[in-house]
Formats: sequence, structure tokens, C-alpha cells
Amino acid sequence: MHRRAFLQLTGGVLAASALAGGLGRLAQAGTVRDGKVGDLGVADYTRMRRFVATSFGRTAYVEQGSGPVALFLHGFPLNSYQWRGVLPRLAAHRRCLAPDSMGLGYTEVTQGKSVTPASQVDMLIEFLDALGVGTVDLVANDSGGAVAQLFMVRHADRVRSVLLTNCDVENDSPPPGVMPVIEAARKGTFARDFFVKQVDDHSLVHAPTGLGGACYTFPGHPTDDAIDMYMRPLVATPERMALTNAYALGLFPNPLAGIEASLRQFRRPVRIVWGTGDTIFSPKSPDYLDQVLPLSHGVRKVKGAKLFFPEEYPELIAEEAKKLWGVR
Repeated sequence: MHRRAFLQLTGGVLAASALAGGLGRLAQAGTVRDGKVGDLGVADYTRMRRFVATSFGRTAYVEQGSGPVALFLHGFPLNSYQWRGVLPRLAAHRRCLAPDSMGLGYTEVTQGKSVTPASQVDMLIEFLDALGVGTVDLVANDSGGAVAQLFMVRHADRVRSVLLTNCDVENDSPPPGVMPVIEAARKGTFARDFFVKQVDDHSLVHAPTGLGGACYTFPGHPTDDAIDMYMRPLVATPERMALTNAYALGLFPNPLAGIEASLRQFRRPVRIVWGTGDTIFSPKSPDYLDQVLPLSHGVRKVKGAKLFFPEEYPELIAEEAKKLWGVR
């Protein structure tokens, strides 16, 4: 119920040189352990955080790598820290941009601005324009997947490819299990009653009905550091709690209503990676997307993985992204 309460190297010597340089850059960010790329830590992520000014406020984001841009869209109530394991694994192939959605994470929202999925798309376009970015490869999870689909149909000319993980689809948005969250947000009590308690007592996060128990595959996830990174910004002030509630309210009515016809006209490659242990979204949704999207590269189902599995399986996500992008 509390789901809301994811440079191709060629040639021998050149490849080795590029890889060494890439590992050196990642080592400076604290992401290489014994020669292997690993997750970014809280200190790394905090140090790397930047802000871009748009008419919607100041968008917080983290950037790694160079080359064509990949844009990573996270779920609710997470922020871009969800992608901390994926970014360093793809930085050799893409300029990876991971922004925090409005109402979540560390993005600062201009007073009075909407934080609905449609408005998130408008913000992202301004964000990309401010950075001089044209086209992107989209990678998305959860409500970020709804934003990605709106981005796909409204700005298809700015999309090269899409990797979708467990997320809303038109006939399952919002899913029934999210309605109690939306009702609590209508009353203005969701952020206070859910997140404040779990920030103070992390054991509640790992209870069966807590964020970890409901939406993560492995016991102990999210970690204590991740809980603080995700939840503390949401309850930092009464204004932030109101924005958190507003984000939940933006998920109803269905933000994807009527989108199927446009998705059927979307002519970019799409790969769907879906955790089968997800109890929030319908298990029929990945096959639905596969049938609707004309250039779908098929579905990979990850047995037993729950909603926020991209955080727990960064190597798998990186593997699928590289296949989609055609890089080694």
C-alpha cells in the first residue's frame, strides 16, 4: 500500500587507454574499488550535486561521463540517488544526467509551480536546454516511467532510445495500491504520517508495509544512508511536506490517459526490464508496453525483483542499457 508511501571502446590500445582514463576519473569520484566500478556513496553524491536554474526553480542533478546524453528518471518517493550504482557503470559510454524530480530530493521548486508528471516534462526540457543538450537516451523507473512516456510522445524528436523498468502504463495509472497514498495526500497527512516516522525509525522502512518491505527485493534495502538521502529532504520543512503531498496528488487523475495512440506512433527503440516480484504494478504491464511500442526490443523479466530493483541491480541495468545503445 505504501509504494509511493530506478563511448563505445574500440581497438586494442585505444580501448585500454580509454578504459584506464575512465577508471581514473571514476576513482576521483570514489567509485572504483580494487579496479572495479562500484556505487557512489553519500559523500560522493553530495559533492557531485549541481543545480540548474529554470523557470520551475533550481533543478538538482548529478552528472558523470561524457558523450551522448542519457537522462535518468527516478521513482517516488526516491530521488536521483536511486541511480548511484548505474551512473558510474555507464559513464564510459554516455554523459549521464540524473536530476531530482520537482517535489522530491534536493530540487528547489518555485512557489506555485505544478509538480504533475506533465510539468516534470516541461521542467526537464528547460533543464536540458540550459545544459545545451539536444537528444537523450531515457532510463526510467516507477513514476519516472510515466514522465518518460509523456516525454516520448511530446518530444519524440529529442529521444534516441528508452529503457523502461516497472512503471505506470495507461491502463494501470495510478495502480489501485497507490490510491490510499493519494487519499492521505488529499488530507495533507501523507508526508507527515509516513516519512517523518520512518526517518526517525528506520526499522519501519523495512517492515512489510514500509517502503523497503513493499518495494525492495533484498532485506536491508534501502540502506540507512539511502533512507536519509531519500526521506529527509521530503520532511525538512512544512513547505517541503506540502510539495511531497502535491507530488502524490499529481498522480491522479491518470496522467497517461489517452497516451496509447501516440505511443503506437513512437519510432524509437525501447527495451523493457521488469521485476516480477513487484506487487504495485500489474504483471501484465511489460507485455502491454511490448505490444504497444512498435520498435520494442522485447521484455526482460527479473525473477522476484520488486519495484525499485534498478537500485539493487545496477549491473543488470547497465548491461541492458549498453545492449540497447549498441555499445560494448
